[in-house]
Amino acid sequence: MAQTRLHLTAGKIEADRIFAALDAAFEDDGLPIAVLELDEEKDIHEVSLYADGDIGPVEERVKDILAGLGLPKPVEREAIPDIDWVSRSLEGLKPVRAGRFLVHGSHDRARRHSGDLAIEIEAGLAFGTGHHGTTAGCLEMLDMVVRREKPRNALDLGTGSAVLAIALAKLAHIPVLATDIDPVAVRVAAANARLNHVKALVETVTAPGFHHPIFAKRAPFDLIVANILARPLMRLAPEMARHVSLGGSLVLSGILDRQRDAVISAYVGQSFRHVRTSHREGWSTIHLKR
Repeated sequence: MAQTRLHLTAGKIEADRIFAALDAAFEDDGLPIAVLELDEEKDIHEVSLYADGDIGPVEERVKDILAGLGLPKPVEREAIPDIDWVSRSLEGLKPVRAGRFLVHGSHDRARRHSGDLAIEIEAGLAFGTGHHGTTAGCLEMLDMVVRREKPRNALDLGTGSAVLAIALAKLAHIPVLATDIDPVAVRVAAANARLNHVKALVETVTAPGFHHPIFAKRAPFDLIVANILARPLMRLAPEMARHVSLGGSLVLSGILDRQRDAVISAYVGQSFRHVRTSHREGWSTIHLKR
């Protein structure tokens, strides 16, 4: 699907205000937003927002937000070439170590060491190669939780490329349900499970939220991992409580450090207790127990 970049320029203070407002407004949509310094001496910064498909409604929201800030600046559009940026970027990525896990591409198989839990991920359309702080944070947390609790039935909610589901299958040798709202992600997840020889343990399903009948069939789960976004995680707290076993654990990420306390509060209200939080690259990974 074609992607478009909306961008505008401003001084640093204004650019930071615009970024914060756009980040809050589009957080649930998962749209990438960035600030780039173009000229330090002249104090020129560029704010960019990237979106797929029909850009019109997004552009109108951006203009409304700018007007609300008292900064009715002109917004420009730029069509992004239809290039598989994931494939291109992965060509130059180095293997990532997180706990006992090594996430790598096929070109780095020789870097695997004895004792590594190696996860091979090829370029795909789904998010999650292990290089993002949230994925690496989840891998490290899962390593600790599985060693201590030995779960028997797990769920990877919002699986993306299935890095976390594959990690659980390799680490614990247990059945893992891997779901995502995006059918493209689910196809990539299934291919990655086959590539890593855990297809017999990892079941991939396209499912929004907890409304698919597969959840009633497979629940309760001893362990649920969800690396999505803070606000959806907060809304899902009651459903998480209904689908995790008593004494079971949640590993949650996709949470900015500043959002950590709000997420924990939402789950404490559903009879979870906070066990630990790890921080990586400005992101929090939270372990909770019911």
